[in-house]
Amino acid sequence: MFDPDLVSIIKRLTFAFVPLMLGIILHEVAHGWMANRRGDPTAALMGRLTLNPIPHIDPVGLLFFVLTSIFSPVVLGWAKPVPINPRNFRNITSDILAVSLAGPVTNFLLALISAGLLKLFLFLLPYHVWHTVPSWQFFLLMLYASITINCSLAWFNLMPIPPLDGSKVVWSFMPPRMGYRFMQLERYGLLIVFVLMFAGAFQFVLTPLVNGTVQLILTLFGL
Repeated sequence: MFDPDLVSIIKRLTFAFVPLMLGIILHEVAHGWMANRRGDPTAALMGRLTLNPIPHIDPVGLLFFVLTSIFSPVVLGWAKPVPINPRNFRNITSDILAVSLAGPVTNFLLALISAGLLKLFLFLLPYHVWHTVPSWQFFLLMLYASITINCSLAWFNLMPIPPLDGSKVVWSFMPPRMGYRFMQLERYGLLIVFVLMFAGAFQFVLTPLVNGTVQLILTLFGL
């Protein structure tokens, strides 16, 4: 017989997997799409503006998803970053800012869409259907998970840790020399992320941001 904790972990992985994959893929596609709009077709030419998960999958990002599903209240993960060539941008500072924000904004939009769909289905389906039919329960729980996961992805990526999107947002407002030194931290970025996760920093910083945003969205849609 499964341990209850193991059962809850498996359920969490099951509900979270599809929303997470969709969230991280569309996050990266949004970066590439915005870069293409700003004059850099690199991601488009390399076939990264696709919903096919294979070109986007990052094994370490998937491992991070499993670890956060088990050890953290905030479920996270990432895909392979889309390739960007800043030399193609017309205004490097504003274009990098726009490209960096495109991913998190997409995640917030996905959270809003998920909440809208959840409200719609709860309104249209009779109570006994969504309350008792396992397949509908699973679908509705997945929509709820999508709200939380996409808010988590957005705030996680907005953290000012190179190479996360938030670091490029901060960089765009820095003097050139300070910005260059700041982005040198990128070589240690993955290590910093793992240290912060196991030190509990994500729970301390991200959980209030995620919970507050999720509550705001639920209130907005009357859920």
